[in-house]
Amino acid sequence: MREEVREFVLAQLQDMNYDVEGIDDETTLGPAGVDLESLALADLSVRVEDKFGVRFSDDESEELALMTVGEFTSAVAGRVAQQV
Repeated sequence: MREEVREFVLAQLQDMNYDVEGIDDETTLGPAGVDLESLALADLSVRVEDKFGVRFSDDESEELALMTVGEFTSAVAGRVAQQV
């Protein structure tokens, strides 16, 4: 599941016109990494929520910006697993 989430996240970043070359599990989503601004991070979160049926609270948006791609994909995969 984690790899499926990771591939989806990278595809969505590319769709949002972010350069995904060189992004790995240690790349942060926010500044100093992918550099997603709050609106782009919200867009990515909604896309992930719609695809995988998970939810992120508004309070989590700052935490998401600090996560690495690996941490984010693991968090999504973990929430999906809890729903089963």
